[in-house]
Formats: sequence, C-alpha cells, structure tokens
Amino acid sequence: MAEIAAQVLIVGGGPGGYVCAIRSGQLGLDVVLVEQGGPDGGLGGTCLNVGCIPSKAIIHAADAYERAVEQARSQPFGLSVERPAIDFARTVEWKDGIVGRLTSGVGALLKRHRVKIVQGHATMVDGKTCRVETDTGPQVVRAEHVVLATGSMPASLPAMPFGGRVISSTEALSLQQIPQRLVVVGAGYIGLELGTAFAKLGAKVTVIEAEDRILPVYDAELARPVARRLQALGVEVLTRTRAVGLSDGGDAVRVERQGAAARGLAADRILVATGRRARVAGFGLERLDLTMNGAFMAIDERCATSMRNVWAIGDLTGEPMLAHRAMAQGVVVAELIAGHRRV
Repeated sequence: MAEIAAQVLIVGGGPGGYVCAIRSGQLGLDVVLVEQGGPDGGLGGTCLNVGCIPSKAIIHAADAYERAVEQARSQPFGLSVERPAIDFARTVEWKDGIVGRLTSGVGALLKRHRVKIVQGHATMVDGKTCRVETDTGPQVVRAEHVVLATGSMPASLPAMPFGGRVISSTEALSLQQIPQRLVVVGAGYIGLELGTAFAKLGAKVTVIEAEDRILPVYDAELARPVARRLQALGVEVLTRTRAVGLSDGGDAVRVERQGAAARGLAADRILVATGRRARVAGFGLERLDLTMNGAFMAIDERCATSMRNVWAIGDLTGEPMLAHRAMAQGVVVAELIAGHRRV
C-alpha cells in the first residue's frame, strides 16, 4: 500500500478546500488534497459543479429566452422575431462546457502551487492519517495537519426521497427537457432561483412553503419584490403549505394547507429544495474526537475543531453555506498552519 507524507492533508476540493490548498502552497507548505469527485462534486465542489456556477448559466439562458419571447410578442421598434424555441439539452451541454473549463482551471491552479491531488474516497483512520480508495488501489496519507472540507448535500424529505420525479437542485441543473409542470418544495433562495428560471423557460411552476411567506429567513422587505416578480411570471406560491408525500400514482404531490383540505398537485418534476445538510457520513469522522454543533462540525473563531491540528471549513461547519465564507476560512487556516498570526 502506497504511503504519502505531507504537512497538510485537505479532505474535499470545494471552494474552501482548494483555496486552502492553494494558499498553503503559496506559503511553502507540502499539501495533499483528496477529492472523490462523482455526480455531486469534483474539483470546485458543489458551487462550481452543481451549484452557483451552473445555476447562473441556466439563469442566463432563461433570461435570454424570456427576452426573445417578449420581443416576439411586442415587436419593439418594428423588429419582428419569429416564435423562439429552446433546445434545453443543448443548453445543459453549454452549461457543462462552462463548468468543465472552470474545473480545469482549478486543477491548473493547484498544480501551479505544487498541490498533490489524490482522486478517491477518503476515510480518516485517526487525527493524522487518512486511507484513500483510488482507482489504482488504496493509498495512505499521513499529515501534521488535517483540514476537513467535505461540504454539504441536498436535504431530502422522509416522505419524498430523491428518485424518479423527485429531484434535488443537482438533477434540476441537468434535466434534458423542460418540465411542463414543476412543483418546488421550499421557498428559500435555491428553490426560488431555479423555480424562477424554469418559469421563464415556459414551465408552469408552483412553489410550496411551510412558513407564512417566501424567503422566511430573510427580511420581509427583501422578500416583497421577489414575490412581485414571481406573480408577474405566473408562478403560483402556496404558503403555510406542507408537502406530505406523493399520490398513489407518483405523478402528483399531496399537500396540506392550514385551514384547507388536503389536495394533490400534478407535477412532471418535483424539486425538493428544503435546505442542505453537512456531509459527515462515510469519512470515518466517528473515529476522531470531534465535537459537533448539532448536525455540523463545531469550530472556534480560528476554524479549529476539538482535536489538535484538525481543522474544519465550509458547509461542514454550518450556516451560512456560502462559497466565499468557505474560501475565507480556507485562507485563515492555511495562514495559521504556516505560523501567521490572524487577528
């Protein structure tokens, strides 16, 4: 079994992990980055592969299509446009090309800063040792410092697990055709962002939210213009409504609304966007003496965990689950490991 020794081992190649690796390399540290890849990630993590970047690409395409449709209707300044159409499979292919170029760029940056990348699934053996299952066999990495950056994954609903018509944001960004009827469960920013895009692309979108308004964790003043825009796009919003399961045929969502009888909402696709959860299972973290903060890894202001020289950054450590927060944490940890003082 091959063994690798390093000063810093980083588990996870998302925004926090790869930025930590690059900054560590800039500071002269010997770094190994382990990234499994797969449908939910790869170098760049959720943000670059199945989150921020691909969603903005789809939104851009949706905006362009919406403008084309409007021009076909109004014929501004005498310009006549025939009825526009969109081949969504080609749109997704274009989006994938953007993602591919950017992930290649991340790989090039890591290589430039002498970061060793190990592709495979990491399992922690102890606070300084990790076993990685690679295509060519297992490897062991031993390091003075370990940075956990395993990220997050879409949270499913017990009554509607992912599969078939029930999809997460990951699958929504890779659909080969636009659903005629899309039900979005959850009126947070992920659900509304994708719901709005598909509404512009011509889908009949219904949004279900258990709270009494959309974007419930944000100020009501910020939510009002979003609500107006949803109404203008023809998106139906059902607040104080819970999704309790699928119909017997699986082609509708059963919903219960406060003060009203239960009913079914027909749907070609059901996008569950009720939040994300930390990715903690399957990495051997239970072998480490790590304190949890609920479902997330507990850290202090320096991103240090309860174990000496074991650090945690990004979505694994809780809200806000934002790429720029993970990146900032990655820089902090790299500089602390290198002996720099951080105020």
